[in-house]
Amino acid sequence: MTIYDLKVKKRKTGELDLADLKGKVLLIVNTATGCGFTPQYEGLEKLYELYHDKGLEILDFPCNQFADQAPGSDDEIHEFCTLKYKTKFDQLAKIDVNGENESPLFTFLKEKQPAEEVTGIKNKAAMAAISKISKTTKKPGDIRWNFTKFLVDKEGNVVKRYAPTDKPAAISKDIVALIKNGKLD
Repeated sequence: MTIYDLKVKKRKTGELDLADLKGKVLLIVNTATGCGFTPQYEGLEKLYELYHDKGLEILDFPCNQFADQAPGSDDEIHEFCTLKYKTKFDQLAKIDVNGENESPLFTFLKEKQPAEEVTGIKNKAAMAAISKISKTTKKPGDIRWNFTKFLVDKEGNVVKRYAPTDKPAAISKDIVALIKNGKLD
């Protein structure tokens, strides 16, 4: 099975066949509108503006599993993001990323990249605190919080997982490497 065998629910109606994104670099993110990391939408939009025309797609999956920080409907969440952060990248239907109702896409992503590297004292402390309050993180590899990010190369390989504490700007060099060279440096 590859990422291109999967389909995900669109925000409005229908499904997005991930096979339609072959040849693109994908940044897949679980998000929330009421989280301390929500300002990362600004950085995600910046990445989208810089690299979309060069082959980047950002797939935004709102998720309410972490402290109920994405409580609105798909339309309310979309309106918040477009008004406050001027987002233009694809926002899909709200999903679960852990547990018995988790999206098959996130099951796949977690199997391919079961853990993120957390660097820096502040980030490690933040992730330790998050891990203690995350009630849906039950097994190794589970998503620990909102704004976990997965980077997928043009061939559909899940090449890296980023912690919620990793700001979008820090991912820029990896995106550029995948767009230019097809692999991480």
